Amino acid sequence: MRRSDLGEFEEVVLLAVAALSPSAYSVVIAEELERETGNTVSTGAVHAALQRLEQKGYLTSLLGEATAERGGRRKRLFTVTPLGGRVLSEVRAVRNRLWDRIVPHTILKWS
Repeated sequence: MRRSDLGEFEEVVLLAVAALSPSAYSVVIAEELERETGNTVSTGAVHAALQRLEQKGYLTSLLGEATAERGGRRKRLFTVTPLGGRVLSEVRAVRNRLWDRIVPHTILKWS
């Protein structure tokens, strides 16, 4: 897949799924992204991104066990597929190569 197939929000959702696996579901993903970014993240936006990522083959999901805390409802748990892992590695490599090309004194000017 080409890098352009993954939007910025999709990238951080995919990363959150990888970090939270095997307990990654929409509510905890949104909470994790809020904690990491300091921005409000709606579960609706996370749901939409999860659906897109699953359609692209970057994630798979299954229904977990019903829990009393959720009124007997089951959580949809997400995991990163091998393709999703390759895409994340590709994105990281591109970012690292670009960061490595920035001259250190340029970064100091931003401070």
